Amino acid sequence: MDRILRSISFIFHPIIMPILGVIFYFHKSPRFIPEEVMYAKLISIGILTIVLPILTYYLLKTLGKVDTIYLKTTNERIYPLAINCIIILIVIVRILSQAQIVELYYFFVGILISTMACLFLAIFKFKASIHMISISGLFMFFIALSIHFSINITGTLALMSIILGAVATSRLHTKAHNYMELIMGFFVGAIPQFILVNHWL
Repeated sequence: MDRILRSISFIFHPIIMPILGVIFYFHKSPRFIPEEVMYAKLISIGILTIVLPILTYYLLKTLGKVDTIYLKTTNERIYPLAINCIIILIVIVRILSQAQIVELYYFFVGILISTMACLFLAIFKFKASIHMISISGLFMFFIALSIHFSINITGTLALMSIILGAVATSRLHTKAHNYMELIMGFFVGAIPQFILVNHWL
């Protein structure tokens, strides 16, 4: 059980949540989007939100700005979060157009707001759970898409609820966070997505 709970944090790592949201959108959207456009967006976003953060981590580790991939202290979080804000901003400005794919545009605006809020909290020495921020934001985005496109994804939402609970349990089991940090992470991830729904739903 210990291994299972620890593995959950790696399987549902925050770094993969943005690309999962993009894949889910392209899979469920009833709009016609050319395949070459979808693949171009996926590859670009994958490079920027997965490959680049990994390379950035190793650079920061070499420079002595972070000690481990777990970012156990608030000081270790500041540089990665600040850089991630820049990366997400690049995605919004250069890859996703509000006029072209409005849902994904505001999904990433929500991610940017959540990341900035997490950075702000880290500066003031509060370690909100990044795992909870990412999974709760994705969960809220799925709910909004189901309403927006009038699609039945009850099974997906039920699975996401289980995953949300499993991630929270995993973070508590590994003593990475306490209850307050998990609760704060949930709201930091979900509230921006909920508010921004008004712009595209």
